[in-house]
Amino acid sequence: MIIYLGNNLSLHGNTPSSIETLGKLLGQRYDVRRFSSKRNQISRWLDMMQAIVRHQGNISVVLIDTYSTLGFYYALGAACVCNFFSIPYMPILRGGNLAGRLENNPRLSRFVFGGAKLLIAPSHYLFSSFKDFGFTNIAYIPNSIEMDIYPFKHRKLVTPRLLWVRSFHSIYNPIMAIEVVQRLKVYFPDTELCMVGPDKDGSLLQCKAFVKANGLEANIKFTGVLLKRDWHALSKNYDIFINTTTVDNTPVSVIESMALGLPVISTNVGGIPFLITDTENGLLVPSGDVSAMVDKIKWLIDNPINAYQIALQARNDVEKFNWNLVKHTWFSILDGLEFSSNNPN
Repeated sequence: MIIYLGNNLSLHGNTPSSIETLGKLLGQRYDVRRFSSKRNQISRWLDMMQAIVRHQGNISVVLIDTYSTLGFYYALGAACVCNFFSIPYMPILRGGNLAGRLENNPRLSRFVFGGAKLLIAPSHYLFSSFKDFGFTNIAYIPNSIEMDIYPFKHRKLVTPRLLWVRSFHSIYNPIMAIEVVQRLKVYFPDTELCMVGPDKDGSLLQCKAFVKANGLEANIKFTGVLLKRDWHALSKNYDIFINTTTVDNTPVSVIESMALGLPVISTNVGGIPFLITDTENGLLVPSGDVSAMVDKIKWLIDNPINAYQIALQARNDVEKFNWNLVKHTWFSILDGLEFSSNNPN
């Protein structure tokens, strides 16, 4: 049995996270139990710990989606319980600022990550960061998508129709996307921005207030959470994907947009430069630089042939994230464990 710990919260209106997508894919081959869907953070933490205790006699490995902020303490608690019962665990390094966690909390980080059976890094960025801090128990397994459900659209013309898909949280800087529209509207009055995602920390209300205060209601649409198939269908109506984050790893929404043929403009933070090479398979701007993003958007609109070449290269590059390829790395690791009893060795 595999216990997979993470934020299994889509039934509460959140965007499906890795525990749901990867968990379901692994579940096609293994007995995977996912925790937790509790909305309250403390209840969720307790549910995760209780799951390990309840199933400890049958667990072969515990997978832990590990983030750099409060979610880090889910991993810390799980590491304590797993060590007590001699259960192997594997943190999956999701947090874009985990390198900062290593630097700021070296003792806790050493306890959580040093005691792991294996660390799974979904990006070369975090793989390199953890290697630099001396962790050798680490493997690179990228985030994956099922490529056959992502039709590539050739955009012969590029218009100022922008798509943003992320949770509304300050670290993803959604206000920047709206500020981009405010500036871009000077050149293209018909500029449109569609923002897809749930509110995480009140940022959605701030964004709506900013839109109203600046008279941008006709230019910006908020959809809330959409199923993948729904925002994939919606993406056909837009020509540019923008990613405004201040902290990041290798976000699946960016990978998906590259697969769909949307030219991507992103801030060059965290693992993004490991995913996007400026002017080759996307465009990069400094974090928070609204003017630079506006200039990149204008360039794409003025150069549709270049935009297509960038989008086509992006599609070719994200083929390596196809689950049909990535799954073999997961299987080679998980098949090496005994799936009948605890085996910390």
